[in-house]
Order: sequence, then structure tokens, then C-alpha cells
Amino acid sequence: MRHDAADLVIQPVLMYSIPRRREGRSWRNWGGVQTDEAVEQEINRISQELKQLCDSAEFGMRSLPVVKATNPQQTAALKDVEADALVVYAAGAWTDTLDALVDLGKPLVVFLRERSGPYYLWHEIIHARFLRSHTDQLSHPRMDVNDVVVDDSNEMLWRLRALYGLKNTIGRRIVCIGGPGGWSCREAPDRARERFQLDMATVPIPQLAAMIKASRKNASLMAECRKEAETYLRPKDVRLVTNEKAVAEAFLLKRLFNDLMTKHDASAITTNGCMGSYAGIMPCLTLTLVNDTGYMAYCESDFVVIPSGILMHFISGKPTYLCNPTYPHDGRMLFAHCTAPRRMDGKNLEPVDVVTHFESDHGAATHVKFRKGQLVTVLKPDFGAKHWLAFTGTVVDTPELPTCRAQIDLKLNADTQDVLANMRGFHCMLAYGDHMRDVAYAAKKVGINVQIL
Repeated sequence: MRHDAADLVIQPVLMYSIPRRREGRSWRNWGGVQTDEAVEQEINRISQELKQLCDSAEFGMRSLPVVKATNPQQTAALKDVEADALVVYAAGAWTDTLDALVDLGKPLVVFLRERSGPYYLWHEIIHARFLRSHTDQLSHPRMDVNDVVVDDSNEMLWRLRALYGLKNTIGRRIVCIGGPGGWSCREAPDRARERFQLDMATVPIPQLAAMIKASRKNASLMAECRKEAETYLRPKDVRLVTNEKAVAEAFLLKRLFNDLMTKHDASAITTNGCMGSYAGIMPCLTLTLVNDTGYMAYCESDFVVIPSGILMHFISGKPTYLCNPTYPHDGRMLFAHCTAPRRMDGKNLEPVDVVTHFESDHGAATHVKFRKGQLVTVLKPDFGAKHWLAFTGTVVDTPELPTCRAQIDLKLNADTQDVLANMRGFHCMLAYGDHMRDVAYAAKKVGINVQIL
């Protein structure tokens, strides 16, 4: 489900020191990697562990050979290494060496050993000497306790998954039908560019309308779209409420969206000004279809929330659903829009009623029967691109209220009053599963604080 994603390339670095015995006085720090033989054994251990980690990851990741560092000067050679992140195995050496690695400007995870191999010095000293710099407060400007892992490779894996998601979000190109925008926030596109360097390719609505009108004159193309619609509607868990023509035109628009993404070398698309339709086509079902093929598709061109959707998509490997929130109460919260993906778990299509877009009562949209009991992550970004709210809930219902069609009623795992007190922005982004920790770790790297409830 992660189209056009690039592998995360990691550079492992073994920090160590080889002390010399001095009779009658202290001559070594704590640690079990203090001889040439121990260093070579540790490099072999690290290499084997990283191979297993890369092989087991459900996302693309590869490791470069282990590099040694005993002093700051030896880190200079890493400046031009084509790696996305450093994994520092801090067996020894001193704070100036780790500072030099941090100064390379790449994301950095420190791995410490207590019981998983020879003991590492930095298991003792990293908090007081480095993160707090001999003070009582965490004071390092670029690292904190979340960048340190002890013994557990799975703890390192989720951090690397977060960095993988961030790598594939930064600089991502997205086609913007009608141009980029922001829900009640004109600054949203500029803030998305500033935080994530998103590349927004505008396609004017008249240009798309002309493409639609020309395509309707292509009899063979329209026949193919009608056939695709018939196939889509055939399964027993798909119920048609609108008309087949609207579904066929949704498949026509899907082809045009795919063509535009190919033309602009993009794997994401968003629609602005769509409440008035594009040459008579409401894009709702089309956005569902695009999402279900592993690309990203969002309505309303709202760059307050779209960056969170792209990031969570690449972290989770699943579609993300842009939707409207409602007022939470009694431990529950309703979300709704007309563009929900069906392949929410990244593999299987959920049952669906194919209905009209609610506000226009026109075209084709989805009332997805979200899986009851399913855990869902909710991200709610602020207008200022500084603070995102994250919480989870469990699907308890998919009602049919007079609102946008794809309605998902969640039993909140967070306290209702806490959600009410901390909501910012407007639109939310939803995905199956719990991705709060990964999203928070990645977002912090670009200056966004994620508050987890």
C-alpha cells in the first residue's frame, strides 16, 4: 500500500574506547567492549542483528556496514554518507564523539546494551552526562529520552518505521485539483511546505473539466468504465443505492486522476472546490477507489490535515481517512465524510453501500461498514502546524445519520473531557490500528508536538 516509497537507509556506528592499563589507579570506564577482539565480535553481532531487523521489517529498510568511532575526528567521514539515519551503538568513547555524530544533522537513535550483549558504558552515563548535560533538566536541543533504546530491537524498529514514514513524507509531491488550500486557514499550504517540504502541483478545475468532457466522447473508454463499475458492484457485500452511471463516471474520474498523478510523478491527489462537482462528477467514490489501490487521495485540499495523513499512511502502510469530527460526549465520538477508503486494513475491502454525496444528493459516495471492534487512530492537527492531538478509539457503530455518508462511531480510549479540552483545527485523519507513538516520534523531528491522550 506504500506506492513510490523509498527504503530507509541506516548507518550503524559503533562508539567505543580501548583503554590502557595503569598500575595503581583507575584506567577504564564501565563496559565490555574494550579490546580489539571485543570490537570485532561486537561488529559481527550488530551486523547480524541489523540483518534480522531489516529482514523482519514490514517496510523497506537496509543497513550499511558498521562504522567505528572512537573520537570526534572519525565521525567526519560520515558527513557525505548517503544514509537517512544513524544508529549509534554507544559502547564507549565520550560525549564529544556523540555530539559530533549529532552534529551531522541526521536523525539518530542510540542503542544501549545492558543484557543483550557486552555491557555498554552509555547505559550508565547517557541521561546525566548527555541528555541533561550535568544539570537537573533534559536540555539537549536535538535529542531526548525517546531517541534511546536499551536491549530491545523491536523498540528500535518502531522508531525506524517512524523515520521511514517521515522520509517518505518529506518532499512528497501531491496533485491539487483547483490548487492547495486549508480549512479556514489560508496559511496551511505554506506551513505544510515549511514543515514537510510538500510539492503541490496545481491542476485548474477547468482543465480537469475539459478532460472529463473529452473522455465522455470516447465510446470505448466509457464502455470500459461501465464494465469496471459492474465488476465493482457485483460482490454481495456491495449494495447500490445511487445509479450505475454515477459509479461508471467515478471510474472515469479515477483514470483521469491516475493519469494526472503519472504526469506529475505523484502518488497523492487532493480535490479543491469539489462541492460543486467536476463537470457533473462528484469525486467522492473516486477518492475511495484511489485510496484502495494504495495511493493517497483526500478531498477539500485541506493542508492543515493532509500532511498527517501522508505521514500516517507511510508509517502504517494503510489508507488514511480524512473526515469531519463532531462533539464528543459520553465516551463516544462520531466522524463522517463521503470519501472513506474501504481497504482500511491495507488488504481487505470492507462492505459498503454505494450512495450519493450527502450535501448534493448526487453522484456516488461510500457508506463504508467499518469493522466493529476495530482499533482506530485519530489525528487532529492544529491550524498552526505546531500541535497535533492523537487518541484512539474502537468502532462501535456505522450509523446512517443525515450527515456525510461514511460514518464511524468510536468508543474513545481517552477521557472525553480531555479530548474536548485539547481539540484544535477541524478535520481529522483516521487509520486502522494504533500509530500514535510512531507519528509522535516522526512529527517531533519537524517541530510538531503530538499530544497523546
